[in-house]
Amino acid sequence: MILFEDALKIVLEKAKVIGTEKVKLLDSLNRILAQDIIADMDMPPFNKSAVDGYACMISDIHNLLEVIETIAAGDVPVNNILHNQCSKIMTGAMLPVGADCVLMVEHTKEIDSNHIKFTFEKTGVNVAYKAEDIKKDSVLLKKGLTIKPQHIALIASVGYPELMVYKQPKVAILTTGSELVEPDSIPALGQIRNSNAWQLYSQVQKANAIPVYFGIIEDSEEKIDLAIKKAISENDVVILTGGVSMGDFDYVPKILKQNKVDLIFEKIKIRPGKPTVFGIHLNAFVFGLPGNPVSSFVLFEILLKPFLQKMMGSNENPKNVFLPIGVDFKRAKAEVMLWLPSTINNQGEVVPVEFHGSAHVSSICEADVIFPISIDVFELKKGDLVNVRQI
Repeated sequence: MILFEDALKIVLEKAKVIGTEKVKLLDSLNRILAQDIIADMDMPPFNKSAVDGYACMISDIHNLLEVIETIAAGDVPVNNILHNQCSKIMTGAMLPVGADCVLMVEHTKEIDSNHIKFTFEKTGVNVAYKAEDIKKDSVLLKKGLTIKPQHIALIASVGYPELMVYKQPKVAILTTGSELVEPDSIPALGQIRNSNAWQLYSQVQKANAIPVYFGIIEDSEEKIDLAIKKAISENDVVILTGGVSMGDFDYVPKILKQNKVDLIFEKIKIRPGKPTVFGIHLNAFVFGLPGNPVSSFVLFEILLKPFLQKMMGSNENPKNVFLPIGVDFKRAKAEVMLWLPSTINNQGEVVPVEFHGSAHVSSICEADVIFPISIDVFELKKGDLVNVRQI
């Protein structure tokens, strides 16, 4: 049995980037950059007005000012500003030569059709200076970044209608268990509906990889063997749920070995999710997860999601956010790392949800975060800081 920290280190070291592709900017949301984004121009590209008002010399603000032209956004000023002159200017418009400030229109008074007077004692410059936001040839975003909407705005502003991103791995999802039926069926006595596959499918989607659902595989060595062969040949990653523990019909590790999957580990010192398998085939990486939905959910979030992100070229790590626990917590045994589904209350405290074990899928629905309790830690006191991970 392997420590979780060692298991995570192993899978991240084994993860391989599967290539790059060019996509349109509007198709790049949540993809991972495979190139640096470099500014092709200064931003702003010229000194521009930050307000609607009058551009003039700051030394002249208490004088009567002659209005010599009107400059709209997008216009190039025709006239230079001389002493006791100003140009009416709109927000975003280019500052005329000679002006070094803009008087806000609400701080001025029209004396006649060609003259204005400043009505306040002081003014800010109200100018956005050339290159104060972005300098030409500077690196704005580095490869390995997950693209968010605010990044798309920046990328668009420096002229990238297309960009290189890392390819998304295809992830096969196989659920084993003769007791399972799909959500559109009414379970007979002794059966339950398949929830794992749909949960994992959605988690793979949210991680921005490509899920491929193989359906329910009966507890038959022949059928599991055929499904594994097909999944390995057609996908980059294979996730199996069920069939990895110690029951009479838990065939998965044995069949994986028969299919030349090198099993790196078969158990992790963790709860939920101890019987977790990781193996490597020439064509694909293989994970075997427990059949209980909370176990598979948690293991995906803390082990498979970082692995998939690494395969897609991400250089980002989960952010460590420490919050106080809102209650005292005790456990009878501390021989494994425990991950607890929890909520965050209005005081910003972490409160574990009612949790009856790894089949209690509704507990995850109530949770905002999960957090680990290390091996040999039996209790936490209210106010102790815990390292939470958003789910």
